[in-house]
Amino acid sequence: MMKIASWNVNSIRQRQQHVLDWLEREKPDLLGLQEIKCESAAFPAEAFREAGYDSVVVGQKSYNGVAILSRLPFEVTTRGLPFLDDEDPQARYVEVRAAGLVFGNLYLPNGNSGGSVGYAAKLAFMEALALHARALLDAGTDFILAGDYNVCPTDEDCAPGALPPTDALLRPETRAAFRRLVWLGLTDAMRALHPHGRHYTFWDYQAGAWPRDSGLRIDHALLSPRVAERLLAAQPDRDERGRAQPSDHVPLIVTIEDP
Repeated sequence: MMKIASWNVNSIRQRQQHVLDWLEREKPDLLGLQEIKCESAAFPAEAFREAGYDSVVVGQKSYNGVAILSRLPFEVTTRGLPFLDDEDPQARYVEVRAAGLVFGNLYLPNGNSGGSVGYAAKLAFMEALALHARALLDAGTDFILAGDYNVCPTDEDCAPGALPPTDALLRPETRAAFRRLVWLGLTDAMRALHPHGRHYTFWDYQAGAWPRDSGLRIDHALLSPRVAERLLAAQPDRDERGRAQPSDHVPLIVTIEDP
């Protein structure tokens, strides 16, 4: 089996030990991290190397930032999202090839800040992601696109009252863009195995969201067709949210059969 995970850690410097402990417990083959909030040179690569994981990092001072940890040999395929026309690209996408699989790790813009320009940037990122997915499909590539999508695909993915209907994570245009990704032929790993129910991956730090289970399902793994045929399990690790000084997101774990 091959275990692949995604986790918005909300600062790797604050959550380094959380990640190390989790790697020791879960032993994923690949882990995509989002919102590391540090420049590449400040990422604690050596600490993860000592734990058996090499890394590739696309960092940015104080904000955003993505990284992939792997205990498998890998090659970096891109350090930015193809097809994204952005004069000042943020650190939101990194991709590797390992064990015959392309793993794209993404941190999609929230879209609630910056007014109409900020929301347009969210939709532009989603359009570029769809174009990239289409290109991978056309090339016959097996892939997983996982990360913090900042999208609640359906009402069931947002606890009642957790967000107003005008929030960028819920807006009809956002959900339509997510559906267009899926309609390319991709599989939402969680919903393939758990079609219904509350499988949240995020709980805000405010207003007692965690004890009230007022969460959101915004971290997703989309699988290309042949990878979807190998899908064995998909589940958020809720226990991580109950630990001391946690991230507001929990890891999403996807397990697939070896090819």
